[in-house]
Amino acid sequence: MDKTVLRTSSAFTMSEPPHPLELELTSIGVEAALACPTARVVDLRSPAEFEEDHLPGAINHPLFGDAERELIGTLYKQVSPEAAYEQAASLVKEGIGELLESISSTAGRERPGSHAEQLVNAITSESLASMTGAIKVSPASALPEHPLIVHCWRAGMRSQSVVALLRGLGWQDVFLLEGGYKTYRRHVIESLAAAQLPQSFVLRGLTGVGKTLVLRELEKSRPGWVLDLELHAKHRSSVLGMVGLEPTSQRAFEGELAARLRSGFPSGLVVYEGESRKVGDSVVPECVWDSLVAGLNIKLTTSIARRVEVLSVDYLAAPNATEQLLRQLPFIEERLGSKKWKGVLTGLLSAGRTEELVEVLLERYYDPLYLHSEKGREHSLEVDSTDPCACAEEVAAWIEGVRAGMES
Repeated sequence: MDKTVLRTSSAFTMSEPPHPLELELTSIGVEAALACPTARVVDLRSPAEFEEDHLPGAINHPLFGDAERELIGTLYKQVSPEAAYEQAASLVKEGIGELLESISSTAGRERPGSHAEQLVNAITSESLASMTGAIKVSPASALPEHPLIVHCWRAGMRSQSVVALLRGLGWQDVFLLEGGYKTYRRHVIESLAAAQLPQSFVLRGLTGVGKTLVLRELEKSRPGWVLDLELHAKHRSSVLGMVGLEPTSQRAFEGELAARLRSGFPSGLVVYEGESRKVGDSVVPECVWDSLVAGLNIKLTTSIARRVEVLSVDYLAAPNATEQLLRQLPFIEERLGSKKWKGVLTGLLSAGRTEELVEVLLERYYDPLYLHSEKGREHSLEVDSTDPCACAEEVAAWIEGVRAGMES
């Protein structure tokens, strides 16, 4: 079968569309895709795959649902690749209209015309052997202003067939992501392993002093200074840290950190909130952990009343916070001693005695743990954090003074 490279015209004008497999597809590498802020990324993987992790800004338009993907995988392993392919082709025919409509919306285009069905039939009528050998892919020499980048797990048949279809419809700015999500994931791992972070400063202090509040005020006044681990993990880094939040996966956590590191630290410094090696269930990568441990420590302090106020807002603001807390508090009761504390904390919460509950948690659970973990740690500065904005400005001024002294 002769292969014909599509012309650069953006409109398809032929009365009889060419067979999609006669079109040579073009691809873009992961680094180029990540470096293109105007790219629109379509992830064809199943919803469960996408939820675990995806490229920054990607939109999920699954070619198969979770159950369909599982069925195809079972057929592939237990029957034959051909049986899996036939099932996949049947499912594509059923759902292609909805898929094209959703991709058109993402791309800001009108829904494809009537010949889309003809092209789908042309693709799905091919045998597995024909499909495997027919599609040719070459690297893109240049990108348009708003490329549409399509990928699946490894730039295999899912994404190749959809790109071939869109190309057959005349969309010239559609590209495969080389290696698909698998290559993106490898890029994240490699970039984290090779990362070099600048001089670091770490906000520390007892639970509830408002370290996160100060850190985020600092980022507002000094953009680019902060690496907010709890923001990327979507977790407050404690046994109750997931309340009101939806913690991310380890892969997504690493992907977000890699994206933050790509944006760089133009001021030549980075500020963290003091954390343990795990933020919830997310493990901090070695490069970031080494940087955090080596940082100059800044101790934040405030009154117990202010700490109770901060934690009450943190943990009770979400609509379902009480239900989540009732599930988690028995763990702390067990740690404090089940004979004495069983039902005490959950009883305080159920009775609406939230300030008393928070004070007990601080004095009996959080403070002893924190003081034990911080034993022997030196601090270069101590600041009152009652007013997060004022505290952030004082911290920023001190850091700028330290940096100026080092550079003079």
